[in-house]
Order: sequence, then structure tokens, then C-alpha cells
Amino acid sequence: MKSISKKIVKKLIKKKIKISFAESCTGGQLSSAITSVSGSSKVFTLGLVVYSNESKIKILKISKKIIKKYGAVSKEACIAMVKNISQISKSDISISITGIAGPSGGSKQKPVGLVYIGLKKANKINVNRFIFINKGRSYIQKLAVNKCLKLILSSIK
Repeated sequence: MKSISKKIVKKLIKKKIKISFAESCTGGQLSSAITSVSGSSKVFTLGLVVYSNESKIKILKISKKIIKKYGAVSKEACIAMVKNISQISKSDISISITGIAGPSGGSKQKPVGLVYIGLKKANKINVNRFIFINKGRSYIQKLAVNKCLKLILSSIK
């Protein structure tokens, strides 16, 4: 994971691109993956861990209606998270991540391992939906962070 983080930071610095994250189920691990690289302060603007619904609503200004209607783990919440972190941070690239890392909290419709990753670059937002095999909480978190890093890397041309 370290080498992909280094590649990302190097490319971001070269292209003078700023990046920010709004994380839920990964609990700051995505921010940590980037800030563990020397020089990341030149490109990393902001990382928010909005773990509770309350923090998503109060800090990230996600509409209560979105969370009530679709749930915190939904495409709609993911879009709102990425739009709002982008607005707050004024970054060139923003990432949002929300999911169910387990071991509990899943349902038939939203199983443990369900993760949404939003990426906003310029005015374009892409949301990816993944269902990772439930091999435990830290496994799901690691896979989600890895997937984020790959998405970031592929978005920097």
C-alpha cells in the first residue's frame, strides 16, 4: 500500500493537485495512507472522519432527509459526502467513503462489506459500489482503502 500512496503523492505534487477525504467506515485509514508519505502536506488539504450520522449531519452538512430516506451507507449519502467535502476543502480531488465494515450492522439489502466510494474531480462525480468478502472488519477496511488509492491513482492523468 505504501508504494501506491507514494505514487499518488508524487503525481499530485507534480500536477499541483490538492486532495481531501471524508471517511466513515475506514476511520481515517485513507488519510493515514496518504499522510504517511513525506511531502504529502503539499497536496493533502483535509481529512474528516465522519463516523456517526450526527457528525455527517453537523460537520459535513449532509441532509437529515438523505440519511433518513437512503441511510448513511448509500449512493446518495456518498454523493452528498463527496460534494460537501469538496466544497469545504476547495480541493481538486475529493473522496468520500461510507460502508459497513462489520462484524455486525449488515442486512440482506446492505450486507457487511458493502462500501460506496465517491470521487469528485472538477465537476464530475463517480460513485463506485463494492461488496467486499466479509473476512472481518480490518480486512474490509484495508480493501476499501486499497480500492480508494487505486481509484485516486487512475484519476490523476
